[in-house]
Amino acid sequence: MGNVTPFPGAGGRSSPSQVGFERHELTRILDLYGRMVAAGHWRDYAIDLGREAAIFSAFRRTAERPESRIEKRPALRGRQGMWALVNEGGVVVKRGHDLPPVLAPVERRLMKLVAD
Repeated sequence: MGNVTPFPGAGGRSSPSQVGFERHELTRILDLYGRMVAAGHWRDYAIDLGREAAIFSAFRRTAERPESRIEKRPALRGRQGMWALVNEGGVVVKRGHDLPPVLAPVERRLMKLVAD
């Protein structure tokens, strides 16, 4: 009766067993995704939550490689920044400490010139 069973993964380790997106981060990413779908650029997405990174991948078509990946890597927080925008070829387009500046190149694609 006096035995306490510890919750799995709560052994006092400082690093989490899985990296994830916080609510405000995911809201910002899904808002951008919705606008890109409405503009006809993206059609599908995938979320990968791992030990080292949380990755949001956006696809033009389901069967292709992702057109863009938004990566959150907390281990890089003190160096280049934990956020990265990666293109289809695997090249890091933008890296930073905050999410909005990293998403700026994708949001720029949504801007259209208004002719008079």
